[in-house]
Amino acid sequence: MWILFAFGSAIFAGLTAILAKCGIRNTDSNVATALRTGVVLAFSWVMVFVAGTQNTLASISAHSLLFLILSGLATGASWLCYFRALQLGDINKVTPIDKSSTVLTMLLAFLFLGEGLTALKGISMVLIALGTFFMIQKKQGTAPAKGGRAWLFYALGSAIFASLTSILGKVGIEGVDSTLGTAIRTIVVLLMAWVVVFVTGKQNTIPQIDKKSWLFLIFSGFATGGSWLCYYRALQIGPASVVVPIDKLSILLTIAFGYFVFHEKLTRKAAAGLVLIVAGTLLLLV
Repeated sequence: MWILFAFGSAIFAGLTAILAKCGIRNTDSNVATALRTGVVLAFSWVMVFVAGTQNTLASISAHSLLFLILSGLATGASWLCYFRALQLGDINKVTPIDKSSTVLTMLLAFLFLGEGLTALKGISMVLIALGTFFMIQKKQGTAPAKGGRAWLFYALGSAIFASLTSILGKVGIEGVDSTLGTAIRTIVVLLMAWVVVFVTGKQNTIPQIDKKSWLFLIFSGFATGGSWLCYYRALQIGPASVVVPIDKLSILLTIAFGYFVFHEKLTRKAAAGLVLIVAGTLLLLV
């Protein structure tokens, strides 16, 4: 059952990236993150009350609460980096780096969660890392991305914080209903996102957001909510070292939409890299 939740997370995550890319074209990335998180928060708490798990809030241990908060902070940092990277760079290059958090997650799961690191997982990690390298190679003759190489550093930051999110979330979600855990984490992410907005003085740009961008941001928030609910349910009952790679298969949907919506074409090397990433991920299911 956890595999179905993991694949559900991947589908919604793929939709999130595309909808968010559309929504942040004319919107500050930090403001967009804060607005989207508000939608996710509302969605998450609706699911808590639908599932009737709000009464278990008082029974959450201090240990679980601490790790859920830390996971929320890591998620907030990952989002801020990811959507800034999406705003500055091509989705076909940003997404593979973000998805490379799979490799770091597997290492952290081995070191801190005691999950086995087999030869097969080792091969998978090599394939994913090599595929990511191929996909981010710049095509000769293409113009430099807006902001130079800044998108690369934001994408790397997104991957690192995403890995921490998975490990901290795995620890925090133990013994806690997954819908409630998701809702608690979202509160932390929302607070963090708005703090960044006010610190950077971008709150004044909200009235300038056009209706089309609002629509994409709202739908992106719903997609994120669906992805999170599936993801943390899968983490709760499945191994993090396998759940996370499946979730990262959302890259297929993201790349496909990137091609049809944004006309971002893959080079032969990038296509080979995508094949390696998918092959490395599918090996984990053997």
